[in-house]
Amino acid sequence: MRPLDGIKVVEMAGLAPSPYCGMILADFGADIVIVDRLSKGGPELPNIMAKNPFDRGKRSMRVNLKTEQGVAIAQRMIQASDVLLEPYRPGVMENLGLGPDEALELNPRLIYARLTGWGQEGPYASMAGHDIDYIGLSGALSLFRRKGERPLPPCNLLGDFAGGGMLCAMGILLALIERSRSGKGQVVDAAMVDGAANLSTLFYGLLANHLMTLDIGTNMLDSGAPYYQTYATADGKYMAVGAIEGRFYEELLKGLNLDPLSLPPQNDWERWPEMTATFAEVFKTRTRDEWTAVFEGKDACVAPVLELDEVDQHPHNRERGLLIELDGVLQPLPAPRLSRTPGRVQRPGEPRGSETGEILKELGYSTEEIKALDKDDIVE
Repeated sequence: MRPLDGIKVVEMAGLAPSPYCGMILADFGADIVIVDRLSKGGPELPNIMAKNPFDRGKRSMRVNLKTEQGVAIAQRMIQASDVLLEPYRPGVMENLGLGPDEALELNPRLIYARLTGWGQEGPYASMAGHDIDYIGLSGALSLFRRKGERPLPPCNLLGDFAGGGMLCAMGILLALIERSRSGKGQVVDAAMVDGAANLSTLFYGLLANHLMTLDIGTNMLDSGAPYYQTYATADGKYMAVGAIEGRFYEELLKGLNLDPLSLPPQNDWERWPEMTATFAEVFKTRTRDEWTAVFEGKDACVAPVLELDEVDQHPHNRERGLLIELDGVLQPLPAPRLSRTPGRVQRPGEPRGSETGEILKELGYSTEEIKALDKDDIVE
């Protein structure tokens, strides 16, 4: 058994954040059905991955929602489901007759999750955008830069996946828990700008308590401190250093063979650039693997920076089974880990639409009706 066994989710086809949200739910037992457009009905959503890890454990169907019969199929799915997950701009689902008002009238217990960049209201709500835009408006992007340099987006991890897909999954779970008490569904408005701001809560606290300044790149956690940095090694690789606490900093200096008396005090922030230069010079004297061996098992808060194709080779990651190969694609296992009802990856996703007939039969359509729907380009 898994925590979400028996929970049925309709996932309207979208880009990375919503498939990631659906993947989290599928990993923990939810029955996810992706509703995608017909492949011959116009250009598909960009899908550069033939084997998409986000589709693992899901089924899919192709439906023409620009037809009354296609909308009727979606309505029947809504009546039989617990969650609807949609990633479109405000108004798109309403124009199809599948907005929250119509959906909740069909199924008052439905959790209607809306995952967007800007949210459902506000001047930007209907404007196009991507992760970099949402985290820019949230203030989070301003934190990712060295002093005097322009902000560097952390790929699209912060907006799309952490602030978007993951917090949307949490919103769905919260709504399901509440439904167990009230018996009622509700709308989840998961906006990436909200999520990225929420993830930045610590820094609002630090700023209010005068523990950081807006001179980004000079503070403890934003590359200002010499003990919270990445350093290049002799072989062109990197070590990650996070020795914030005094006792960990002492271990760091021991590993680097540096005399504390030869350095300024740890938190003499005016001399941090000088200390950073010293540490950088020392780290350049050995390879990454040599430094890893020096700090192995030491409480210095130092670890190697691994490339994606190295992660599975590290002994710690191997023992924990951090990654799994599924259909030739190495990918992370479900997280977090539950002791009694853990998530698990059951199977890779099949090509889009492979299960259309199977799903329609579950909805009560006869073989003849399915053939007619296919012939009339209602489904594929």
